[in-house]
Amino acid sequence: MARIAGIDLPKNKRGVIGLTYIFGIGNSTAEKILDSSGISREKKVNEWDDDDLSKIRTYISSSLKTEGELRSETQLNIKRLMDIGCYRGLRHRKGLPVRGQRTSTNARTRKGKRKTVAGKKKATK
Repeated sequence: MARIAGIDLPKNKRGVIGLTYIFGIGNSTAEKILDSSGISREKKVNEWDDDDLSKIRTYISSSLKTEGELRSETQLNIKRLMDIGCYRGLRHRKGLPVRGQRTSTNARTRKGKRKTVAGKKKATK
């Protein structure tokens, strides 16, 4: 079982794909890690030996922010936007889309389940 940055990597997947299970590592970064460590991209995770694992761990710990450190930095950036009261911060605070999407019809992911508002009753004469 390969464990890197507190994450158990899947055994039967290629190394490039396995590394993407770590938060903050995508395809291109995973390829860069394996190339700099001198490990074949086609090699599966369960074929890595202890030497390969230690090379990968040292590269990740020395040059990348991953998992908890990256998540906390992202949260602090969002909190900073909310504290200074900029437009993006206000959108985060209200729970609305931040990047200019329309909200009239869509945006259900950010706004949550629909809250039905009763229609106005007509006055009877």
